[in-house]
Amino acid sequence: MSEALKVAEIFGEDVFNDTVMQERLPKKVYKDLKKIIEEGKELDLATADVIAHEMKEWAIEKGATHYTHWFQPLTGATAEKHDSFISAPLPNGKVLMSFSGKELIKGEPDASSFPSGGLRATFEARGYTAWDCTSPAFVRHDAAGATLCIPTAFCSYKGEALDQKTPLLRSMQAINEQSLRLLRLFGNTTAKKVTPSVGAEQEYFLVDAEKFEQRKDLIYAGRTLFGAMPPKGQEMDDHYFGTIRQRIAGFMKDVNIELWKVGVASKTQHNEVAPAQHELAPIYGEANVAVDHNHLVMQTLKRIACQHGMKCLLHEKPFAGVNGSGKHNNWSLTTDDGKNLLEPGKTPHENVQFLLVLTCILKAVDKHAALLRESAADVGNDHRLGANEAPPAIISIFLGDQLEDVIRQLVDTGEATHSLKGGRLETGVSTLPDLAKDATDRNRTSPFAFTGNKFEFRMVGSRDSISGSNVVLNTIVAEAFAEACDVLEKADDFDMAVHDLIKKYATEHQRIIFNGNGYADAWVEEAERRGLPNIKSMVEAVPALVTEDTVSMFEKFKVFTKAELESRVEIKYENYSKAINIEARTMIDMASKQIIPAVIKYTKSLADTVLAVKEAGVDASVQAGLLKETSDLLAATKSALDALSAVTDKAAAMDEGEEQARFYHFDVVPAMETLRTPVDKLEMIVDKEAWPMPSYGDLIFEV
Repeated sequence: MSEALKVAEIFGEDVFNDTVMQERLPKKVYKDLKKIIEEGKELDLATADVIAHEMKEWAIEKGATHYTHWFQPLTGATAEKHDSFISAPLPNGKVLMSFSGKELIKGEPDASSFPSGGLRATFEARGYTAWDCTSPAFVRHDAAGATLCIPTAFCSYKGEALDQKTPLLRSMQAINEQSLRLLRLFGNTTAKKVTPSVGAEQEYFLVDAEKFEQRKDLIYAGRTLFGAMPPKGQEMDDHYFGTIRQRIAGFMKDVNIELWKVGVASKTQHNEVAPAQHELAPIYGEANVAVDHNHLVMQTLKRIACQHGMKCLLHEKPFAGVNGSGKHNNWSLTTDDGKNLLEPGKTPHENVQFLLVLTCILKAVDKHAALLRESAADVGNDHRLGANEAPPAIISIFLGDQLEDVIRQLVDTGEATHSLKGGRLETGVSTLPDLAKDATDRNRTSPFAFTGNKFEFRMVGSRDSISGSNVVLNTIVAEAFAEACDVLEKADDFDMAVHDLIKKYATEHQRIIFNGNGYADAWVEEAERRGLPNIKSMVEAVPALVTEDTVSMFEKFKVFTKAELESRVEIKYENYSKAINIEARTMIDMASKQIIPAVIKYTKSLADTVLAVKEAGVDASVQAGLLKETSDLLAATKSALDALSAVTDKAAAMDEGEEQARFYHFDVVPAMETLRTPVDKLEMIVDKEAWPMPSYGDLIFEV
């Protein structure tokens, strides 16, 4: 049997997917469920009971003893509470295995201990998980055995969203409604649903587990807080797309198998730019399923890494001096009959519907650039964005030569009369075929790039949920579509009105288009001249969540209430402060208990050597010079340690909120860098055998 055939056989074998439902559910129940999924109707309890029974029987056949409502609270990770299928013991001492429709539809985990940003008081413990029937249930196999996982939303007793999924589903509903309005104006009467389609590329690092366990910073903070660069980093570009080492290849094989079983269409794998860095990319899926799948990807990477004696690092910047990790969020809009609203066709200048969609997106991103930037804001991403390894912190749109030329024609003359062609790429080798060339190049420095029939939002952090960014993308584009439809639905001459609207949006929002080098200093100056925001940190990005325009938009489309937005602001500031506090206290602990004692021991040995050499009547200037340099750096380390301790204590004593988060960013973080500087220099001097932890070279080159 071929390997390809085996993959086809195992793919989705642990998923309660459409094929399984067709086989197991009565025809009427199956049709009712499909209608609910497609039209968003409410599931009645009788139908839910039938589905729950068949789902339970299927899961038990897979070895499941427990089920869990699998949800995404505002912790950045997933959460679950496991319940077994057993019922109350019978009089004969036996038990039945049961699972009701009520248990399928609704769960009740304690809501008081999850972040709520003031939406819930400590004594208000009740929270509900509600089955998201648009994302299929699956059985997960791990050390706990087999567990039926049911993707759910998580809301408070009063209906506030306490999770990432609920706003995403709301935003998908908003973009669906407004996209259908737009399609109807162009004469499309057959499409019944428009869905945001998403594919999330996932970058990650792998390090040896034994070495990981010797680094407190990796254990507590997920990144190295100290570390001198080895003689070689990524400057040779030999790791990127290089031959995958056997240990890593074995890991990737097992990851793929596990993902395929739960229906994640893992497609691409390769070495990334930095040593020990890799990437996995799936095939596109509906946004809410893609979000669930990305969480599964991250969990699977971590679990399988442990099985291979490694640790998977998902932090955006595990190592200074080499590229960090992100995830490219590829976003498009597709109809239920397979049409992509972002497909320009061969002659985009003639594709009026596409041009309206495109210029609406220009308007949306330009108007809400700060909000889109905030959707990728994370304490780890502060180390990555704008650092010439990832997109700049300035939001701009790359369209490529072809579409930029069309927009320029519209702005300059009001008419687009032609589109640039791709032509042929001549290889200059007789045995190689000439290739059809795309109409435009790609731009890896752009944060929001058009790549043929989708937009690639490249700012999202590697460990973050992609939910937040897709909530923003869906909603800001829904708003732009709605405003366009408001104009066009009242127009006496539709053709003239849509022509004028496309020209208006292109003219008013052309400043957001930039096809050049986003890493260049000249772009920072140009962006400032254009009036584009340059938001450099998470704490500076968070206020975008509660501007008047943001609140008005989210409330209009029923994605967030003002209270829900304010709660997220509070949570984000609190999370930032806690993360930096953990990092600072980890540095203090490592410097106090490991680094300074090790250096003192080394200087004592060095001093004894200097004394012995002098007594032997030999020149000891080299040893003495090394002793002085080490002692000076040790003194600088102790001084910086004391300063960091003081400023961290001051920060921790402040009330939680924006002021505390800003203090951590502008005062504690610089103090951390000040401590790191002499320590990293000391690592380059102190005998390797005396240094108390594995080096960068040990971590990224010995996997």
